[in-house]
Amino acid sequence: MLAAEAGNPFVRGNDYGSLTRPSGDWKPHLSVSVVIPAHGHQDKLDIVLAALAAQTYPEELLEVIVVDDGTEPALRLPERRPANAKIVPPLPGGWASAHATNSGVERADGDVIVRLDSDMLAFADHIESQLRWHHAADYLAVLGHKRFVDYKPGDLLPEHVFEAVKAGKAAELFDTEASEPQWIEAIIDRTDGLKTADHRAFRVLVGASFSVPKAIYKASGGMDAEVILGSDTIFGYRLHQAGAVFVPDNDSSSWHLGPRQIAARGEQAKRYRKPHIANRVPELDLKRPRANRSWATPLADVFIDAGPGAEAAADKILGGAVPDVRVTLLGEWPEPNPGRHAPLDDADLEARLLAESYRGEARVRLAAQVENDQAVPYRISLPAQAKPRPWAIAVLVAHANEHRLGQLEVDIPGGTVKLVRTAAAARAEHLGADIAQVWGAERVSEGELVEAFAGPKKSGPRDAGGSGQRLRRKARGAVRRLLGR
Repeated sequence: MLAAEAGNPFVRGNDYGSLTRPSGDWKPHLSVSVVIPAHGHQDKLDIVLAALAAQTYPEELLEVIVVDDGTEPALRLPERRPANAKIVPPLPGGWASAHATNSGVERADGDVIVRLDSDMLAFADHIESQLRWHHAADYLAVLGHKRFVDYKPGDLLPEHVFEAVKAGKAAELFDTEASEPQWIEAIIDRTDGLKTADHRAFRVLVGASFSVPKAIYKASGGMDAEVILGSDTIFGYRLHQAGAVFVPDNDSSSWHLGPRQIAARGEQAKRYRKPHIANRVPELDLKRPRANRSWATPLADVFIDAGPGAEAAADKILGGAVPDVRVTLLGEWPEPNPGRHAPLDDADLEARLLAESYRGEARVRLAAQVENDQAVPYRISLPAQAKPRPWAIAVLVAHANEHRLGQLEVDIPGGTVKLVRTAAAARAEHLGADIAQVWGAERVSEGELVEAFAGPKKSGPRDAGGSGQRLRRKARGAVRRLLGR
């Protein structure tokens, strides 16, 4: 564990208000590796390293790794730099920021990784301010503050930057009134510093400056090197799925030397990001249209016991109002080619028929037990006797989000429907706690959720057309709740 001796406190959802961040005089013990992916712009790198040389965090606990992503001529270390700084090439097999960051982390010795852009002039206590949070708990993703400023080569000299930062006057290097804030500040403000952002807190993790324990970085799978633009958002989602809590640090700041990356070609950049993020991040609803298609990462993994009624339950889930699901039928599955046998007298006949029924359905898998996929936000287990309505998955997930639950159980005739939030399970495992302690749990046995999975109540004949319209309205309403609208 990396947390302070007082223990590793539990944070419920993303409400980190219970944490005690060290203040005043303190004695840090966590080592930190600042990883800087860089391509070109030696002049900016010189300024960035000059500012890092003036940090208040103990020099013996700080290393800086610049990953030169193919600059010609190669980047060099300037005279004014941190004592423990080096430039390394990216590992073979990739390029761009995400791959370069992963390459730097592989060489890092620090307990905590700080990801810093190569055009970020950090205030003197920028590293220290984030590391104070990491001494409070060992599963935090801390977001550094920054402002965008106009800059052109020659505006600043590295030695001048070093002296200003060392003297605590980095804020005076540019005019704050003329600078531009990050777009994430509006979200942070309206969610009480992300404390009420719950399962969508990850969306404000952007490049430039953030920090995370190396162990959590590794547990998340690292950055997605297949994505050239938008990898920071995907990494935020991966951290969320690994159980991280997102904390904005506003006690220090930094200057971003120049406009935002996408300022010049914003619409084209958004167009590039949209399908890449949509395929990987189910929870960013605006980037994933609710169309009748499958995505690389489904919203939910639905597990159904392969008993009588399983086929009907699976078909209802697959044809429901939330199409981006993956169904796994759980049972003992025979070998597909048994050789010469009496097919109608086969002891495994029912299992063979069920398997054959879904042989061409890409959204259905056969397995002997539950297989957890960390990328999928919700794991839902159904008894074979469940009779899910078209809106069942939508209302189940919406209820879990509205009530901030990590686990939700619904008692229905024939068994129990169970939803587990992957992020909550990961955090509970990390802390050796119950899901109820880190995200909340609930069990219900009546009401809307029971109706959603127990089928319609028996009633007299109804007009078929009117009933169909009611079903469609119900489904649309459930999906709107799922989207948070």
